[in-house]
Amino acid sequence: MAIKNAFYAQSGGVTAVINASAAGVIQTARKYPDQIGKVYAGRNGIIGALKEELIDTSLESDESIEALIHTPGGAFGSCRHKLKNISENAREYERLIEVFRAHDIGYFFYNGGGDSQDTAYKVSQMAERMGYPITCIGVPKTVDNDLPFTDCCPGFGSVGKYIATSTLEASLDIKSMCDTSTKVFILEVMGRHAGWIAAAGGLAGEQEGDAPHIILFPEVPFNREKFLERVDESVKNHGYCVVVASEGAQYEDGRFLAESGAKDAFGHTQLGGVAPALANMVKQALGHKYHWAVADYLQRSARHLASATDVEQAYAVGQAAVEMALAGKQALMPVIVREQSSPYRWRIGEANLSEVANQEKKMPIHFITDDGYGITKDCREYLQPLISGESFPPFDNGLPRVARLKNQLTEKKLKTEFSL
Repeated sequence: MAIKNAFYAQSGGVTAVINASAAGVIQTARKYPDQIGKVYAGRNGIIGALKEELIDTSLESDESIEALIHTPGGAFGSCRHKLKNISENAREYERLIEVFRAHDIGYFFYNGGGDSQDTAYKVSQMAERMGYPITCIGVPKTVDNDLPFTDCCPGFGSVGKYIATSTLEASLDIKSMCDTSTKVFILEVMGRHAGWIAAAGGLAGEQEGDAPHIILFPEVPFNREKFLERVDESVKNHGYCVVVASEGAQYEDGRFLAESGAKDAFGHTQLGGVAPALANMVKQALGHKYHWAVADYLQRSARHLASATDVEQAYAVGQAAVEMALAGKQALMPVIVREQSSPYRWRIGEANLSEVANQEKKMPIHFITDDGYGITKDCREYLQPLISGESFPPFDNGLPRVARLKNQLTEKKLKTEFSL
C-alpha cells in the first residue's frame, strides 16, 4: 500500500477538547508510518486547504502533540467557511483536489459539527467524480450536542460541566444576598436550536427548591406572562430566582428572543442578548433587582474544568477516524454509542456522513418537565455521566500549561493563489 499524507482541519466554534481530537488523529497516524506519511493541518480549517496553507505537524515534538490534550481552543485555527453544493461552486472543490494532489494527500479528516460533516461528505463525492482517491472521514465536535446518531458530541460534556458548576456557584452567591440585594439572576448559555447546554444547568438542582428555578429551552415556546409569573413565584417561595436561558429561546412564531438580524458565515441567525432582554422584562413587570451574565466563549474554552469523560471521548473519535481510514472505510463519522448509563459504558460506532450532514438532534420531549421549565429524571440520567470525572491540566505559576506549537507552513507547490 502506497504511503499517503493526511490532511486534518478544525471547523466552526472550537471547544475545550477539540485539540484532544487533533492529538488523537496525529498520534494515531504516527503509529502507522508505513501507511501515513505526514499529517498536514489546515491553517484556519478548510480555508487552509483552499489557500494551500498547510501546517506540517511532523515538525512538532511528541511532547507538544501530547500537550494538545489539555489545551483549549483550536490549535491550528478554525473557520466558518461552508462549501456550497458542487453544482454551485465546483471551483472550490476542484481547488481542494488540486491541493491534495500536489501534496500527495490521501486522507481527509474534518473535525466539526453538522456543516463540517457536510463538507467532508461533499469532498468525498467530488473526489470520486474527479477520479482522485482520497478517504474522507468526519470527526464529530460541537458544544451544542446536536449531531444525530451519536449519543453525545465531544465538546458538550465539558460545557455541560462548566454550566452546571457555574449555575451552582452563582446560585449560592445570589441566595446569600437575596434578603438585601439581588433576587433574580439570569445566565445565558449557548445552544441555537437545541437546549442541551441549558439542560445541563439543571444538574445543579438536586433538591426541591434548588436553583435553577427556570430553564428556557429552544424546544419550548417562550411565553412572557407565564415566565414572569414563574419568576415572581420563585422569589416569593425561595427568596430568589435563578434562570438558565438558552440563546436560542424563541417565541411560538419562531422569533428568537435575542435575534440580532445578522447572519454568520454558515447562514445561521446571529444570536446573543437573551439575558438582558429577560432581565428587562423582569425589571419592567416585577421590579426585582437582578443581575445577568453571558457564559459566551468562557463555557467552551474552560479546559481547566473539562469533563474527563469528554476528554477521553474527544481523543477516541480522533483515533477512530484514522483507524477507519486505514481500514478502507469512506464517508463515515465515528460516533459514541452508549451501552449503559449506570455504571456508564460506551464504545465507538460509525455513521454515514450522508445521513449526518446538516441534521440537528434536539432535546427529546421526555427530557423536559411538563411545565417546560426543568429537566426530568431521564434527562439527568443521560447528562450525569457526560460531565463526570476531572481532567485537570498541569499548572505553571498558577496558570494552566498549554501547548505551544510551531505551526510552520509547508512550502507551496502550486503556482496559482486562491481567493475566497
